[in-house]
Amino acid sequence: MLCCEDELDVQIHNACGSDMMSDVLAFVKDQTALLTGLVNPQVVRTAMMMDMRCIVFVRGKTPTPEIVNLAKDNHIVVLASPLRMYEACGRLYANHLAEKES
Repeated sequence: MLCCEDELDVQIHNACGSDMMSDVLAFVKDQTALLTGLVNPQVVRTAMMMDMRCIVFVRGKTPTPEIVNLAKDNHIVVLASPLRMYEACGRLYANHLAEKES
């Protein structure tokens, strides 16, 4: 966890894994976690535009302090994982992130 530990009570309903921010803009829903290996401020700006609450940088990528501070200023949780995107998304799915609440 790199920032916004105090925002962990926000509910995330689904996830999107992409390194192409144009795909994120086209297909994302609100309250989504973004998994990406792209490490630049545009990732946070895209998350802001789409009302995303969490960014997970995969493949061991480490965001710069500028990126983390931008996310922190906008109350977006930032995590980093050594997992490849495929495995990280699979783990979220296996733990029922995509299922609707009854």
